[in-house]
Amino acid sequence: MTWQSVRFSLPPWIEEVAPQGLVLPTLEERMRFVIELANRNVKAETGGPFGAAIFEAASGKLIAPGVNRVIPSNIPTAHAEVMAISIAGQMVGSFTLAGAGMPAAELVTSSEPCSMCFGAIPWSGVRRMVFGATAEDAEAIGFDEGPKPHNWIEALEERGIEVVAGFLAEEAGAALRAYGEGGYEVYNG
Repeated sequence: MTWQSVRFSLPPWIEEVAPQGLVLPTLEERMRFVIELANRNVKAETGGPFGAAIFEAASGKLIAPGVNRVIPSNIPTAHAEVMAISIAGQMVGSFTLAGAGMPAAELVTSSEPCSMCFGAIPWSGVRRMVFGATAEDAEAIGFDEGPKPHNWIEALEERGIEVVAGFLAEEAGAALRAYGEGGYEVYNG
């Protein structure tokens, strides 16, 4: 390891469940997909119970998947949302997902973003963010989600980012509860 590089990657199984060119037309399919990413990440012991993906909002074409890789990478910022946003930028060849001529991008995540991921969303260029489980669900099993403004949803909406909160929240929350009940390591708790 040198000062000049940081290496993080998605687990090898990702290609099986998230092939390039995958299209999930409905929001329900997209949310179930990121919940499955979270569950698979835990079962494979390749990271924490969080999944996210960037899609073309209108078509449902997958731009980039993401799963939590904090523990295996030793990178505290390797949250599912940050992974998906970072990989999406590289896939489209741009530092913004809102560049001229680009289709509107949507972030779908299995859990409400923590304070760090909340901060990344406005700069990513996504136009819509959909989450399942709540911060309270993550905190109930010991995760520290950090401080966010009480009006964080309105703050995103003021920046032109639509927010869909609590979509398939019970299914998404079940993934977190299974992690907590499984006795897996909770970092930054």
